[in-house]
Amino acid sequence: MSNNKILLCLAHMSGQEMKYIQEAFDTNWVVPLGPNVNAFEEDLEHLCGQGKHVVVLSSGTAAIHLALVLLGVGREDEVICQSMTFSASANPITYQGGTPVFVDSERDTWNMDPNLLEDAIKDRIAKTGRKPKAIIPVYLYGMPAKIDDILEIARRYEIPVVEDSAEAFGSRYRGQLCGTFGDFGIMSFNGNKMITTSGGGGLICPDEVTKKRIMFYATQSREPKPYYLHKEIGYNYRMSNICAGIGRGQMFVLEEHLAHHKHLCDRYVELLAGVDGITVHTNINDLSDSNYWLNTILIDPTKAGTDYDTVRQHLEACNIESRPLWKPMHTQPVFSGAPAYVNGVSEELFSMGLCLPSGPWVSDEDVERVAHEIIACCKK
Repeated sequence: MSNNKILLCLAHMSGQEMKYIQEAFDTNWVVPLGPNVNAFEEDLEHLCGQGKHVVVLSSGTAAIHLALVLLGVGREDEVICQSMTFSASANPITYQGGTPVFVDSERDTWNMDPNLLEDAIKDRIAKTGRKPKAIIPVYLYGMPAKIDDILEIARRYEIPVVEDSAEAFGSRYRGQLCGTFGDFGIMSFNGNKMITTSGGGGLICPDEVTKKRIMFYATQSREPKPYYLHKEIGYNYRMSNICAGIGRGQMFVLEEHLAHHKHLCDRYVELLAGVDGITVHTNINDLSDSNYWLNTILIDPTKAGTDYDTVRQHLEACNIESRPLWKPMHTQPVFSGAPAYVNGVSEELFSMGLCLPSGPWVSDEDVERVAHEIIACCKK
């Protein structure tokens, strides 16, 4: 086996990107907005379907922030957020002066527990006299959440839902694209995502009127006057025409990337089958269709005879990149004062989980090497 470095998830180009970038240079559209931005948004709207509209932005974090701005989140407001996630899901709540209220995971999908969600809503209303301003479920590592249950609860209490599908580009539930179920959906095109614009994101919204409002806030809230007039606080969040050109080229390899990530999952399942204490995280039923952005495993130290960090260090010594699961937000020092409704699931997952190489550059031979070293570590 080769000893070349196996990376977690590396960007892969289609070969079409330079055509759109060159067009931008040739026409001097090298600033935010422009033909590539418009065309990329149209491509994404076609992908989303459901009559949805998309605004491409500088990051997925910016998309979450603008969704909260449009929902009127302000000081002393509370927003329910999945605890097991990257900090970018929760940080924008604080940008608005709000307070995140963290809800733990259920074991099937590792995403927001609907039962705990309703408990949290009832308790926040009882303690504050007000219901939370929004709910942010996350599709962890691309895995669809129990979104039907979450939406039913949200609608019953009339609380908007912002789906953080930053890790789930291309994932589907009941055949519908993740990010298109709630009031808003979040996309990320960071360098390690399913497709990339180098850095960037998108906000899925319900209609043209809302799209125009998002664009207004994303371009410094400039009023339509011949001079610069501002009545509201705005943000410099629009995507550049150059980055959007990369995104247009990336759309040509989206289906290829999705198929490859799913194929890698199948290989991990096959190669690690029967290894005591190792569980590959997969779709819970036929309704869920994860993109497997990052393939993940749980390592039961009692059964496997080793723990996730020993395996991680062993893989690192073998020139293989891996990564622990997200450390739950309710355990992060920066959010130590935030309310949290926990059941121990996310902390248990964090203590056992590992992300494995999953990108489009990862080959079958690479997966065999990764699995071989995991099994070797367990046997020790």
